[in-house]
Amino acid sequence: MEALKSSFLYPIAATTAGGGGINPTLKIPSSTKPPPSNTHKSRPNATTFCCRCSVTPDPWTLSDGNKPKPKSKNPKNRLSDDNARRIIKAKAQYLSQLRRNQGSRAQTPKWIKRTPEQMVQYLEDDRNGHLYGKHVVAAIKRVRSLSGKPEGSYDMREVMGSFVAKLTFREMCVVLKEQKGWRQVRDFFAWMKLQLSYRPSVIAYTIVLRAYGQVGKIKLAEQVFLEMLEAGCEPDEVASGTMLCAYARWGRHKAMLSFYSAVRDRGITPPTAVFNFMLSSLQKKLLHEHVLNVWRQMMDDKVVPDHFTYTVVISSFVKVGLAEDAFRTFAEMNNMGYVPEEATYSLLIALSAKSGSCTESFKLYEDMRSRGIVPSNFTCASLLALYYKIGDYSKALSLFSEMERYGIVADEVIYGLLIRIYGKLGLYEDAQKMFEEVEKLGLLSDQKTYTTMAQVHLNFGSFDKALSLMEKMKSANILSSRFALIVLLQCHVKKEDLESAETTFQALSKTGPPDAGSCNCMLNLFMKLDLMERAKHFAMKIRKDQVEFDMELLKTVMKVYCKEGMITDAKNLIDDLCRTKMSLDCTFVQTFLVALYGSRPAEAEFFSEPFDNSDPLALELILTLLVSNQHAAGLEGNFKLFLESANGLLVASQLIIKFCKQGNVAKAEYLFELLIKMGNKPKDAASGSLISLYGKQQKLKQAEKVFATVANSSETRGMLHSSMIDAYSKCDKHEEAYMFYKEETRQGNNFGPVAISMLVNALANRAFAGKFREAEDVVHNSLRSALGLDTVAYNTFIKAMLEAGKLRFAASIYDRMLSLNVAPSLQTYNTMISVYGRGRNLDKAVKMFDMARSRGMSLDEKTYTNIICYLGKADRTQEASLLFNKMQEEGIKPGKVSYNVMMNIYATAGLYNEAEELFCSMKRDGCLPDSYTHLALIRAYTQGLKYSEGEKVIILMQKEGLCASCAHLNLLLLAFAKAGLTEEAERFYGKFMTFGLTPDIESNRIMLRGYLDYGHIEKGISFFERISESVEPDRFIMSAAIHFYMSAGLEHSAEELLRSMSSLGIPFLENLVVGSRT
Repeated sequence: MEALKSSFLYPIAATTAGGGGINPTLKIPSSTKPPPSNTHKSRPNATTFCCRCSVTPDPWTLSDGNKPKPKSKNPKNRLSDDNARRIIKAKAQYLSQLRRNQGSRAQTPKWIKRTPEQMVQYLEDDRNGHLYGKHVVAAIKRVRSLSGKPEGSYDMREVMGSFVAKLTFREMCVVLKEQKGWRQVRDFFAWMKLQLSYRPSVIAYTIVLRAYGQVGKIKLAEQVFLEMLEAGCEPDEVASGTMLCAYARWGRHKAMLSFYSAVRDRGITPPTAVFNFMLSSLQKKLLHEHVLNVWRQMMDDKVVPDHFTYTVVISSFVKVGLAEDAFRTFAEMNNMGYVPEEATYSLLIALSAKSGSCTESFKLYEDMRSRGIVPSNFTCASLLALYYKIGDYSKALSLFSEMERYGIVADEVIYGLLIRIYGKLGLYEDAQKMFEEVEKLGLLSDQKTYTTMAQVHLNFGSFDKALSLMEKMKSANILSSRFALIVLLQCHVKKEDLESAETTFQALSKTGPPDAGSCNCMLNLFMKLDLMERAKHFAMKIRKDQVEFDMELLKTVMKVYCKEGMITDAKNLIDDLCRTKMSLDCTFVQTFLVALYGSRPAEAEFFSEPFDNSDPLALELILTLLVSNQHAAGLEGNFKLFLESANGLLVASQLIIKFCKQGNVAKAEYLFELLIKMGNKPKDAASGSLISLYGKQQKLKQAEKVFATVANSSETRGMLHSSMIDAYSKCDKHEEAYMFYKEETRQGNNFGPVAISMLVNALANRAFAGKFREAEDVVHNSLRSALGLDTVAYNTFIKAMLEAGKLRFAASIYDRMLSLNVAPSLQTYNTMISVYGRGRNLDKAVKMFDMARSRGMSLDEKTYTNIICYLGKADRTQEASLLFNKMQEEGIKPGKVSYNVMMNIYATAGLYNEAEELFCSMKRDGCLPDSYTHLALIRAYTQGLKYSEGEKVIILMQKEGLCASCAHLNLLLLAFAKAGLTEEAERFYGKFMTFGLTPDIESNRIMLRGYLDYGHIEKGISFFERISESVEPDRFIMSAAIHFYMSAGLEHSAEELLRSMSSLGIPFLENLVVGSRT
């Protein structure tokens, strides 16, 4: 740029030179200012070109004179040779036809009328069908040939010696323009300036500037531009634009802006294309402020922007955060009739979402879609993040479906958002499949995706998977952030890996002070592992380190203090919190204040009053603190005072339930006995929990003791009955449970519906040898005693009788249920379908199904599958198929069990086409076929005699990673054997090893059955002798071999094998016939 530090950048007042010429260092008057046009209409033209061409010239290159020539005022002389005219017309017609065939961009010159002298010159130049004359083409080739020679190895004067005085100025410009290398442009331009026909022209200098600018020779371009000024050639829009584009192309932005300032000072306004070049170059280097400055100058000069200009400027407005200017420019762009690009919409949508303007974001997206613009993955990511932020997950999933429909490729960010959304919706499997898809696509590279999926695993209790995922991230050398360490700590805590949790916590502490949530996780881990000493030390450490407490951490620390009876530490912590804002309007802290300081005898009168509207958790922890200090003085007095409060007995009962759930039987017993001692009976739920805990610990006598203690004063004895039945069941004392029932009913203490249901269910459980007689007796007694049985109880009765095989009794229970106006549930109808289906009364089963549907019940997959299964067993395949389709029409997505049931129905009927279609439909629905599905498909093919297709299914299983079993192969083997295709059976039997299987006993039976039925005696004997040492003794195999030996006349071998069977105690099958199917 220093080469241009002339009057072009620093103009002075104009003066007149001696010869009236224009001093190149002076500012030209406004009267001599070149017209603002991209073409060079005012340039002198010494030579008239004869040929016109349809090739469209580059706006930044020299005009080649192909503009149609205006009609002359004087008519042209006709050609003297009629034959020549005929030839010319024929050629013109041929080229016209050629242009039509090639389209509007055909590189075919247009023919025009010429004088005889022009025609002679045209033919001498060999211009027939060419753009330039032969001497121009020769010159172009001559100069281009120098590109392979080293610098200084040639003299352009010698090279171009034969062209001296043969090229006009315009032709030399053509040769100059057609050069590819900048050195050839430089050398030819130097030779060109020595020719007589040369005259300084901005056209030639513009060509040289363009050549230098394309290869980055900025200094040479500046020298040429200065030379142009010194030669008296005033730069126009094209020359100035070429120089600006050169600066922009090579990132010389400072020089570009200085040069542009000088151009503006001279009154030259570059065209829109040059502004676009400048704006784009500045934006690529993130110089957005300069982009906006040039834009404002462009608007001041009233240059009309185009689509590209608006796109670049809007992007810069967004990058610098000028939202109002961005949207105003966007509106102006729309008003001009330009359709914004997807990138423009994407930036504005992201800007709106960031500023919280959800409505504007959605409006922009709808506008984009109405224009038929397909959104990019960045746009979709912005919208998905916005949907996730506002909790509109349904629209987020709808957007993802739309992405798949339009073929938009999702990136890792989008997949991460979808995984997070699936986790929020509880779609754990979908989230896991999405993560696996990301991994298969090779997009897994960001720790955020790993931590997101790990959190989903944690939320669904898959701690091992979450930890494995974090370890996988570490092995992939992906740097862990502080958030990743927090998630990893949660994984170790959930898995109860104390050592790893402590290591992770130490690593987290190195990144900064630990957060309250991580401290809370560590404390909970210590408490869960019953490491109370470690928990106490950790609580002291975080208080010493002045970790900022939140409410959750406070509650956890207080749990530690209360559980360990640390009254002093609890008081100190509450005192410290009283000096902070946490104690303000905090019922938890206030409750502790009253309880701890009201425990002194002098303040005992204030102790009970605050508990009426106090924090329940605080009351529970206070009671825990009192229980932990069992031997403290005045405990019973404080405890009694606590029980007299409004919620005291309720909290104490809930604490017993909590101790029972934790399995802390000692504290539960102590608190229970303390309540009884003070004349307070715990709530039935607490007593029932203690009874169930005793049953779980196989302490049946203690359970019976608790029942005897509270039974007489119980308000709801039915709850205690349920707990006792549960205790008997857990101790596997079903007979004692039945006797307990008999004794209670004898005393007039009727069981409630829940206890009755539990008893019947326990007695009818097949896992414990099913005491169906006792269960039936309980059912009869319950029905006779006119208890207020509910729907659950009736369902239990019907199911128990179904398991016992008492189908008529089960049906009568259902009839009684209806007669008493007890509303059946979906489970009732489902069980009754099984009752009638097992009893082969399919019409009533279908009636039950129709009745459930007619009552407006939301039928589930289980109900549909149940009735479809029984229809299939009754060979009513068509009805089963229609019902299966009906289930899908109702919006119920079939699961793997439903698909397998329907596949088996088709397979039994031999409907292989339907089975194949169902198999494909199963895959389309995202339900992966399992081994049973493939087995049913093979059975369908074999039933339909489609053996080759069945064999392909086995190959398909291997490709899908499923292991075929002998059961799969035996189906085909049996089909071959039954059809008499012995050779095919032998071939397929030999392929067992290729599938990684060893033929089982059934495979060998099938082969021998085939040989036996079709009389292949020798093959049968050979097969038996080959397998006899490798298979266990089998009745059919040995009997078939004896028949083979006898048919072959080998009585000795037959007798020897018969003796062997006799010694093994295996009876001989005499009814086998060799060749029964021949």
